[in-house]
This record gives sequence, C-alpha cells and structure tokens, in this order.
Amino acid sequence: MCSIQKPEPIRVGVLTDEPIRKQGLASIFEYLPSVGQPQLSPVFGSVEELLSDLTLRFLVMDLYSLSSVTETRMAIRRQRPDIRLIVIGPEKNDELIMKSIMAGARAYLDLKASPEVVREAIEVVTSGSIWAPRRLLSKLIDNLLDASDAKHIQAPIRFTVRERQVLDLILMARSNREIARELGIEERTVQAHVSRLLRKTGASNRIDLSMRALNHSLPLAPKTTARTSAIQHE
Repeated sequence: MCSIQKPEPIRVGVLTDEPIRKQGLASIFEYLPSVGQPQLSPVFGSVEELLSDLTLRFLVMDLYSLSSVTETRMAIRRQRPDIRLIVIGPEKNDELIMKSIMAGARAYLDLKASPEVVREAIEVVTSGSIWAPRRLLSKLIDNLLDASDAKHIQAPIRFTVRERQVLDLILMARSNREIARELGIEERTVQAHVSRLLRKTGASNRIDLSMRALNHSLPLAPKTTARTSAIQHE
C-alpha cells in the first residue's frame, strides 16, 4: 500500500525578547495543523540570526517585547523584503495596523488574540493570504483601489462595482462560495468575475492577484460610480 506523504513542515521565525512571551508563542506551535495544512515549526533567535537564515520565509514579530520596533522593521525591509511578517501589536491602533500592512505585514494580531486565532492567522499567511481586522482591510483596499500608481505607464485598469466587491473579498481570503453568499449571487457568477479580474490584471492566480493589489502593482482607474459594499464591517 502507498502511504500518504505528509507535506514538509514550514519553519517560522519567532522574534521576541521576553522569556514569558517566548514560552507563550512556542505553545502555539504545539497545536495540530488544520486538515491539509503542513506542520509549523518555530525557530527562535535574534533579529540578526533569523534574517540570516534564508530558509525562513515567515516571521512572527512581537512588537510588545522589542526594544526598537522601528530599527527592527527597517532591518527586515533592508535585508529580507521577501519575508512574510505576522505582527503582534497594540489593540485598536488602526494607524499602526495600516502602516504594518502597507510595510509588508501579512497578518496583524493584538495581545488579546487567543492561541487558536494566532495559529489560524499563521496558517492563513503561510497559505498565501492575509489576516487583519475586516474593517481595516476594507479601508486599505479602498485606498489601494482609489490610487493610481504613477510608477506604471500602462493604461489604467477599470473595474466594475461588482468586480471591486469580489476583489475586496478575495483579499479577505474568501472562497468563491463565501463570496457568492455574501454578495447574494451564484457561485458560477463569482467564478466569471474572478476570471475577468485575472484577465484584466494579467495575474496568474488569486494569490498573484492579491499580491499585486497589496503591493500597489495594479494601475487602477479612479472609481466613477458610488460603491455599494456588501461587506459587513466588524
């Protein structure tokens, strides 16, 4: 009989200076992975040690225990702009959350987040999506969609109101079924919208589409009609 091959564990760097916080974060990795998800393996160390380990593609950064958040963030952006950050920081600091996401963070959690939620957020990021409060994701997406990137010379991309809504929900890691339910449309209609979004943007898949939107790689035309969002804000 052929045994089912388990996916290779994903090594995740953990950056924290406090022993108690380190113990708490270590316990998160003791949870069994969700169905279909690989095991997550924590790697603890100093910022220099973690950034020099080129096998690490994901990094949990605990803002509460770092002596210099700004210097650490600059070092990460300078040495490892490719690394995906999971940031743990102050609660209800919308400005800090927005800045963290704009700077490259793929997840933002506050200190009150349960170990299960932190674990789920890490799994979402390692699967290629992002995690943040929905109200802020919606605000961030609006900013990205309303802005036209001056660095690109190609013609602006124009989206319909519905395509913008579908893109909003894709960036929130919603499946086609979930998007259909939230917008009150058929799942096959969602698939058609996703296909048009990929065709218009030149993205190869949903993850590529999300990364282009979050990294300002889509030269978007300004909105010309009022948007009637179906997203429920928290």
